[in-house]
Amino acid sequence: MKKIRVMIVGYGNVGRGVRLSLGKNPDMELVGIVSRSPERVGKELPDVPVMAISDVEGWKKAFRPDVAILCGGSKNDLPQQGPEFAKYVNTVDSFDNHSRIPEYFADIDAAAKASGHVSVISTGWDPGIFSLERVLGGAFIPGARAYGFYGLGEKGGLSMGHSDALRTIPGVKDARQFTHAIPEAIERVRRGENPAFEPGDMHTRECFVVLEEGADREAVTKTILSMPGYFAPYKTTVNFVSQQELDEKYKGFPHDGLAIAVGETGDRHAARVEYRCIWGSNPEATANVLVAHARAAARLAGENRSGAFTILDIPPAYFTTLSREELLEHWM
Repeated sequence: MKKIRVMIVGYGNVGRGVRLSLGKNPDMELVGIVSRSPERVGKELPDVPVMAISDVEGWKKAFRPDVAILCGGSKNDLPQQGPEFAKYVNTVDSFDNHSRIPEYFADIDAAAKASGHVSVISTGWDPGIFSLERVLGGAFIPGARAYGFYGLGEKGGLSMGHSDALRTIPGVKDARQFTHAIPEAIERVRRGENPAFEPGDMHTRECFVVLEEGADREAVTKTILSMPGYFAPYKTTVNFVSQQELDEKYKGFPHDGLAIAVGETGDRHAARVEYRCIWGSNPEATANVLVAHARAAARLAGENRSGAFTILDIPPAYFTTLSREELLEHWM
């Protein structure tokens, strides 16, 4: 079996999850990692080839990747890296700023079509899996609005994208952001009200921030609360903590969520579709979804397809190693 050659771009929590996931997928192999900090990654992974992200000709020749999985953040990394890498290789990413996905799709689509590559964007569990579930719920229950809720447990769920956005703020040394679903909003949906929620009606956000020495606490708070696409529409609480407290009290990366659509079938019978995810590790969950989409990207490229794709455009059979016969016999 010819294995799919995968390159990891950026080696943080998601990159680590991708490396672990590739080890569980026998049709894939990790051929190398590119990073802005190759020395750091090389020390952590002495047995894995690592190159500078800027050495395009070097990694193209040395790694010869079929697919590059882009593991950078959505605020600053992917808007630049996505269109750039699409020039050189098939890509998969987890761009998660929902409000900017149409714009990002257009940028990637132009770059990937010009180079003849496939780029699968905005995949993970939301956007990604939940995007698909919302579409299905709305299709199977016509007239129903489909919703996504995150952080249903008492402690909420840790958002990687929002945590990354916090860490880009001048004066912030480290940070984590927990999303909390508003229970009353979920119950309104389950009652079939189909409410037209504003973003802040469904969730609150809780930030735990470690400041650089001498940083202006008031200025950091103002920047957080006014950040468009991340915190501005929400009730947001900002807590300043020490690095030790952050590491000890808010360790781990758990997250969960619920996609739900409620309405009626033809003769006014109540109908509800729910899809629940519970993840002990948000970055590893995202990584597993990215890896499955890397398989799909390789298959699309093998059909001489090009341009940008989302989970909504890809047949589910492209994500799995199972044959059509196996799918029909055991999974239908």
